[in-house]
Amino acid sequence: MLRNCKKLWKILDSKLSVPCRRITTSPSNITRTELPDKTMEAKCLQNMFELIDSGFFNETKIQEIAHGATEMNVPIYQTNRKLVATRNGGLENPSPLVFNPSWNREVPRAQGKRFKYPSISGVRLPSDEEDIAFMSVLELGELIKTKQVTSKELVRIYLKQLKRYNHVLEAVVTYTEELAYKQAKEADDLLSQGTYLGPLHGIPYGLKDIIAVPGYKTTWGSSSFKDQVLDIEAWVYKRLKASGAVLVAKLVTGSLAYDDIWFGGRTRNPWNIEEFSTGSSAGPAASTSAGMVPFAIGSETAGSLTYPAARCGVTALRPTFGTVGRTGVMSLSESLDKLGPFCRTAADCALVLDAIKGKDPDDLSSREIAFEDPFSVDITKLTVGYTKDADMKVVEVLGSKGVNMVPFELNYTVDSVQGILNFTMSVDMLAHFDEWQRTGQEDLYEAQDQWPVELRRARVVTAVDYIQAQRARGKLIREVEKSFTVDAFIGNVTDWEKVCMGNLVGLPVLVIPTGFKNIPEPPTKSCRRRTTINAGIYAPPERDHIALALGMAYQSVTDAHRRRPPIDVLGPDDSIPNPPRAIIPPRRLHIHE
Repeated sequence: MLRNCKKLWKILDSKLSVPCRRITTSPSNITRTELPDKTMEAKCLQNMFELIDSGFFNETKIQEIAHGATEMNVPIYQTNRKLVATRNGGLENPSPLVFNPSWNREVPRAQGKRFKYPSISGVRLPSDEEDIAFMSVLELGELIKTKQVTSKELVRIYLKQLKRYNHVLEAVVTYTEELAYKQAKEADDLLSQGTYLGPLHGIPYGLKDIIAVPGYKTTWGSSSFKDQVLDIEAWVYKRLKASGAVLVAKLVTGSLAYDDIWFGGRTRNPWNIEEFSTGSSAGPAASTSAGMVPFAIGSETAGSLTYPAARCGVTALRPTFGTVGRTGVMSLSESLDKLGPFCRTAADCALVLDAIKGKDPDDLSSREIAFEDPFSVDITKLTVGYTKDADMKVVEVLGSKGVNMVPFELNYTVDSVQGILNFTMSVDMLAHFDEWQRTGQEDLYEAQDQWPVELRRARVVTAVDYIQAQRARGKLIREVEKSFTVDAFIGNVTDWEKVCMGNLVGLPVLVIPTGFKNIPEPPTKSCRRRTTINAGIYAPPERDHIALALGMAYQSVTDAHRRRPPIDVLGPDDSIPNPPRAIIPPRRLHIHE
């Protein structure tokens, strides 16, 4: 059997010298190319999977894994070894995954300073409820504070918006109506007693449905877990509850936090309902864009916040890794997962960040980061770069505001960035969903070309090559730190290389809408559907306040963030194509070609 097992070792990128079985033809006795015995090869592969206690895969899946590993895993193995494993002894390129032996789970007494929010006196309650629904958190907070509207009234308005548009957008998993009215009454009662908790007091919001709330389903977007109720109060939910915010809905996550397909359908983009929202924080992005909630909490491991924010035309912050605690949140990768806000404005993102940041005693990766106040940053003292793919409108506007704008490129030699992220996320994810795969639940997954394929291939990533990928990640982090010579830079926020690099390094990025253009092949000349234009403001780790300050400066003199999507008011002779004319495929994780 040994001589038929070459494919096994190729999958692991290990060389084995085996005798060749040569096949000859008669009568000329001409030697032909060696032909593998397919039956023996299949048996050999099956034996290999049994050696790693993975004999539950059938022959079709094993052949798919073999092909995928050969095409993707092996090139990543080889590239990472060249980067970090050519010298012995482990004296260079340590892994960034550092063990923390502390037994101290207490929240530090020295808390970071709260931000000083700007005063926006003079805000008046609109007569049209649709106008109220599209107000910023800062504006709504002023209406609550001055008692022009109650939290209960806001809950009614946003539940009405959610139920009006959800049949089109498929963005809501669960309405938390009973809880919302209970929390709204508590907020209103506190205010009547003279207690004001801050700018989120009484403000409705939504949570991505990977975040646990006791008494309600936390489905993870998956048919395997659609009836799951977790008796856990997620840390981020606790923080928002303490700030007086009111939960009105659990919003769609792509199944097991991969893209926008979930057990109930596929979430659409409010700006162009023929498109899907893309990215697993689909519900938070679409709901915020459509005026169904004033803000929402989503997550990102690899583009799940940035992609849907960009497509749906909302402002969103992917904060520095470790900023927001993740207790009670479904985990893909402990060293990549981040929670962040979807809002209408950069100022709103700052308000929400201020409420949810801080050390979570049960999340060892979370930290108390002493952010400076984004509302107090003097942007004229900043040097901000712009890459070749930057939106020049942002560059021009910030330059006119006194920011020193300079051409910039982030340079690094690590050429396997996308492969490193793929290994890190997929292997970590498989560790969290090992039983799900072993028991065949992957066969029920909503999109078979997504997690099932990725996680089967992850099953044959060796421990050695996973660690080599982390060492290569450490090299990337050090090179990015050395190259990041500006206070921030403006660049394309959906470029896959930047998405992978930013998540591996832990960089914060603010997504801002900058404009709109006509959709390709509009059905009529009067079609109101649009494609959003956006930009990313990237900052070094723990400098989120810089990105927020620049975003606020840009939005102070522009209005793209205040535009409203057409949703179901599409224009004359326009309708929702069902099925869509142009099918947008799911975003696949891949290595750079």
